[in-house]
Amino acid sequence: MNENSLIKTLQDTIESKNKTIESLREELKKANENIEYLIKKLYGRKTEKTSAIDGQLVISDISLGLFNEAEKEADLSVLEPVPFEEPIKRTRKGYKRKEAFKNLPQQDHVYKLDESQRVCPIDGDSLSVLGKKFLRSEIKYIPAEISIVNIYQETYECKRCKKENRPGVFNPYTPEPVLQHSYATASSVAWTMYQKFVQSVPLYRQEKEWKQMGFPLSRATLSNWIIKTSEEWLIPVVEKLREELLKEKYLHADETPVQVLNEDGKKNTTKSYMWVFSTSENSKRGIRIFKYATGRSGENAKEFLKDFRGYLHTDAYSGYGKVEDIHHCLCWAHVRRYFTDALPKDMSGPEATLPATGVAYCNQLFDWERKFKNLTADERKKMRLEKEKPV
Repeated sequence: MNENSLIKTLQDTIESKNKTIESLREELKKANENIEYLIKKLYGRKTEKTSAIDGQLVISDISLGLFNEAEKEADLSVLEPVPFEEPIKRTRKGYKRKEAFKNLPQQDHVYKLDESQRVCPIDGDSLSVLGKKFLRSEIKYIPAEISIVNIYQETYECKRCKKENRPGVFNPYTPEPVLQHSYATASSVAWTMYQKFVQSVPLYRQEKEWKQMGFPLSRATLSNWIIKTSEEWLIPVVEKLREELLKEKYLHADETPVQVLNEDGKKNTTKSYMWVFSTSENSKRGIRIFKYATGRSGENAKEFLKDFRGYLHTDAYSGYGKVEDIHHCLCWAHVRRYFTDALPKDMSGPEATLPATGVAYCNQLFDWERKFKNLTADERKKMRLEKEKPV
């Protein structure tokens, strides 16, 4: 091999290795970005709120970092953010005692002098009431109590019918029990459900509370109350609510993973899903229905919404594509989440420009929506076309 051939071979080898190094650097960069993203999702703050940084260009609430003049001209001028009015800063309303107490029953306790004390210690004349002054308000806690209500039904008879051998025995109407052959009442079952599902009090702790109040109830009994009343009383209500929900023109839907322990045929580590279907914020009837499913298949949404013919507002999950005969609307909050996920730790670098701009545009849209909140549907549509379409 002559000298020129050797040099050419070495140059080709160097060029090939440089390309390999550059490719590996790009792969390493992407891997580091993925690692940073996963660390942020796992350990980072959960809120998607963004704050402005001093000395940087701000659209709505997000800064677009002025890294240097060249990068600004190269990136930000192409995107051409549209101007908008700065949002009015709202201060927190002051605490008002009357507002806090307006729904509570009120009673006055007036401290008075005894009759024997209503004598002037100076000249012995009788004291008369001049008035009263307010000193303070106190909150009084009345502990819960339970009692046994024994239900009787009186029986009446007609004497003449009896003499003439006609049916003459009459009974008054008596409401059916909440559950047959059970001590359960509407109040006791409602309290059990409230404690369990609103206050997150487990049944074993409720069991102890019932025992302390003098009426021992096992957690198995409490569980039966919840299940049986749901099947006999609440499911028919939910079905009626679903009928009304599907009559709406606009609906929202979403699904979130849940973990169910000791479910037949599934490991405890397997994900199940809770689906939620809701009317819009401006609906005259606020309805939200939660539906449990063992999986995330779009068939769940298709089956639930099979009689719906309006506008369905969801994220970009492809499963909602199985819902037929609807107008599918996507969610800007989910779009914004992709931009916030793409924000790097170092906001001063050029990599922050595009995702920060995306967040800024979304914030601008959300700011307009807050301003349009109290408008009618027609007014809101007009303002959206006028203000939001340019964005």
